[in-house]
Amino acid sequence: MANKLTEIQKKILEFIMDMKAGLGSTPSLAEIAEKFGYRNRSTVQQHLQALEKKGFIKRNPKISRGIEITMKDNFFSPRPVLGEVAAGNPLTIYPDAVDSVDLPAIANMPRDSFLLRVKGDSLKDAYIFSGDIVIVNPGLEARNGQFVVAVLEDSAVVKRFVKKSNTIELHSENPEYEPIIVQADYDQFKLVGVVVGVYRSMEN
Repeated sequence: MANKLTEIQKKILEFIMDMKAGLGSTPSLAEIAEKFGYRNRSTVQQHLQALEKKGFIKRNPKISRGIEITMKDNFFSPRPVLGEVAAGNPLTIYPDAVDSVDLPAIANMPRDSFLLRVKGDSLKDAYIFSGDIVIVNPGLEARNGQFVVAVLEDSAVVKRFVKKSNTIELHSENPEYEPIIVQADYDQFKLVGVVVGVYRSMEN
């Protein structure tokens, strides 16, 4: 059924799923309109009607955030989790798959991307929690402000990336953690990839 969605319908569904996973509630019409630059909410309504007709969501027009995701189990497929990455103190990244997770078939998995499980609470203020799965794209060049996975002296961390003239800073989203600062040419530091998505099972 996923291949029957238009590109914009797929993006709206992904946004609804991301909001549900990250904040625990689905977005309002106004939030969807703002996200996709629609001035007229009737356009959003049309896309939601299409998603509902195709069986992906159910709407309750009496509730502001009345979108319910109704995809069944066969819309999920197992994907390998290659290891754990620290949202906190650095920890070892495993070379082989240590787990698997059922990701929605609609989930955006860029070519050559891979999954890591977050361990620790240093990104809690960015709504990335211990046990979450991050989708990492190794083919992107990191930009300031993005979340990245990096290896520091054989240990892996996920942090917010800030590059300055001679240093690279890896920032947490938790005031209890100090930034990790390394020289830009430090040979024991390597960027693994940019975090392009976060998935959370509400059962965990």
